[in-house]
Amino acid sequence: MRVRLPVGRPRTRPDAVAGDKAYSSRGNRSYLRKRNIKAVIPEKKDQAANRKKKGRQGGRPLTHDAELYKDRNTVERLINRLKAWRGIATRYDKNPESYLAGLRLRASTIWIKDLARTTH
Repeated sequence: MRVRLPVGRPRTRPDAVAGDKAYSSRGNRSYLRKRNIKAVIPEKKDQAANRKKKGRQGGRPLTHDAELYKDRNTVERLINRLKAWRGIATRYDKNPESYLAGLRLRASTIWIKDLARTTH
């Protein structure tokens, strides 16, 4: 039997990847740089101090897009609200369809609560 291509979802590359300071390693940044992906990761204080201590050999200061980093926080807070339901946090439903249904139900309740809060 012959396999027809393409198989699977199309490969996509994000414009940027946001992460917290725990992902601020040189390896992570170089991996993203090789793939032409913008790293939206703030620099740790100890890494900045070591870079400054080296002087010119320490390289340029790292920068990150503060506006994109704010969006990361918004997404994380939403994920935390979704996981407030134990079934979603523990992946209690092993069937993908029922898990997705629970996820959609939880997202709907969050949306309705936020909608009700903004209209009053």
